[in-house]
Amino acid sequence: MATCLIGLGSNLGDRRQSLDQAVERLTRQPHVRLTARSRWYETAPVGGPPGQGPFLNGAAVLETSLEPEALFAVLAGVEADSGRRRAERWGPRPLDIDLLLYGELVLESPSLTIPHPRMAWRRFVLEPAAEVAPGMVHPTTGWTIARLLDYLNTALPYVAIAGPIGVGKTRLAERLAQRVSVTQITEQLSSRRMEAFYADPSGNARAMELEFLDERARLLSAELPSWSERGRLWVSDFWFNQCLAYAGVWLAPERFDAYRRRWEDARRTVIAPKLTVVLDAPADRLLERIQRRGRRGERRLSAEVLERVRQAILAEAGRPGQGPVLRLAGEGPERMLLEELLGAVEAMQ
Repeated sequence: MATCLIGLGSNLGDRRQSLDQAVERLTRQPHVRLTARSRWYETAPVGGPPGQGPFLNGAAVLETSLEPEALFAVLAGVEADSGRRRAERWGPRPLDIDLLLYGELVLESPSLTIPHPRMAWRRFVLEPAAEVAPGMVHPTTGWTIARLLDYLNTALPYVAIAGPIGVGKTRLAERLAQRVSVTQITEQLSSRRMEAFYADPSGNARAMELEFLDERARLLSAELPSWSERGRLWVSDFWFNQCLAYAGVWLAPERFDAYRRRWEDARRTVIAPKLTVVLDAPADRLLERIQRRGRRGERRLSAEVLERVRQAILAEAGRPGQGPVLRLAGEGPERMLLEELLGAVEAMQ
């Protein structure tokens, strides 16, 4: 038997009745046993069209002998019985049921992703989930539900946007700043250093990576008084842990070991993001963008090198203990990327 966590929500019709009936239907399903259910929490809608009514949200724990896809089909059937029609993304609905966790399984298929890809920073998910399953582990972060909720409540409102060269990190940060009030954290790096690096990566990689490390440690220092200003949202077009990924590509092993020690010392002094956004795109698309923007030096980059950088960042973001990570396809429409990011920021409130 697998222990599973589901989330339920409704913002159309008699919301409480819809949720109570959904739970009652689940108790009648073969091979499914309901073991815990949270109270219903009223929450504001996140994303989607304007003018929606508030939701009632909750969570429940199930034990099942069904495989993940079969359980997902059961949940979809209960939704359909309530009159749910998936006509509009994040639109109003009489019933929404999400399969959040299936034990500690990690699964990505065309129809199903487990754990739910947005649950780790959504307050309307974590608050009821922590009521019924505080000790369940989110397998990709390695954190319990209780720890995720505590992090949501205590971490500073700082979003770091990471990704390989040319994926559009700066553009997304700027678009976010156009839509909501944010403080952008911007690097001031030597253009001469960058040009020298691209001309001779093997000879200049160490100096460049140390400059990146020192500048980012300065910008994200926990000692800066600005972090204490309440009500502000910060966003950077870099991620401190990204330093390690890039250095692992550029530096020889003996130099990387020394760099890692310096990075670990610096990491203890910086603010960690409440949410890390990882933009990703295939290496050939990155190369096209780099060639189009025509910056000196960058045109020497190859698809092979970009793929190494890309894989290093994805590996770093996938390590347990990094906190909540939102992965976005950087080759997608800009409007949808911004919509996803705005929805994530709103869901953390």
